[in-house]
Amino acid sequence: MKDIFGKALIDYYNNNYTEDIITSTNISEEDELPLPYLFRSFSEMPKLEQKALQLAKGSVLDVGCGSGSHSLYLQQKGLNIKAIDISKGAIDVTKKRGVFNAEVLDILNETKTFDTILLLMNGTGIFQELNKVAKYLKHLKSLLKPNGQILIDSSDIKYMYEDEDGGFWIDTNANYYGELDYFISYKGEKEIPMKWLYLDFNTLKLACETVGLQCELIKGGEHFDYLARLTL
Repeated sequence: MKDIFGKALIDYYNNNYTEDIITSTNISEEDELPLPYLFRSFSEMPKLEQKALQLAKGSVLDVGCGSGSHSLYLQQKGLNIKAIDISKGAIDVTKKRGVFNAEVLDILNETKTFDTILLLMNGTGIFQELNKVAKYLKHLKSLLKPNGQILIDSSDIKYMYEDEDGGFWIDTNANYYGELDYFISYKGEKEIPMKWLYLDFNTLKLACETVGLQCELIKGGEHFDYLARLTL
C-alpha cells in the first residue's frame, strides 16, 4: 500500500488542499471523494452515522477511523476511544486532531475487548470478499465485552445492475455482486487496487447467524444503505 489516502488527509490537514481523491470500481466510472467530507462534523454526517454515534457506549473501537471524525466526536462526549486504521497518514492526522488513543493497526491484529465496535462508511468493505466475512465476524465477536455491540453500515448495490426496464443483469456464475475492485488515485498517483465488499443486509444477517451473532437492522438510509447492530 502506498498510503495515497493518508497523503491526501495530511495535505488537507496542512492546508495544502488543491484537489480531491479520485475513486472508481470495476463497475463504476471515476468519481471525486471530496477531502473536506472526510473531516466533517457531526451535523454534516449522514443520518446513519449520526445514529451509530448516538448508540455508541462504553469503550469504543473505531475501525478504519480515517481522519478521526467519529472518534473525535465520541471522545468529546466523554467516551473512551481507540481509533485504528491501516493508513499511517490517517493515524497521524487523527492524533494531530486530538484523538488520544490512535494506532496503525489491522483489525485482525486487535486483541483488546470493547463495549462498542464501529465500522462506518461502508464498514463491510474491509471484509474484502464474501468468503472472508465469517473470518472477520468471528474475530470481531472475540473483541466484544459482555453486552457489547458492533455497529456497522453498508449498502445493497444491486441497483447498480438494474436496466431501464427494472430487471437486474447479474451474472449468477460470477462472484457475489457486492464484491468490487476498488481504485484510488490522488494528484496523479495511483494506489494499489484493493478488494472492497458491499454487503446486503440479508446476507450480513445470515453470515452473523452462522458465527453466533445476532443481527438487527437499526436504520435504513436514503439510497439502499443501512445501519446494523450485531450482538452476542
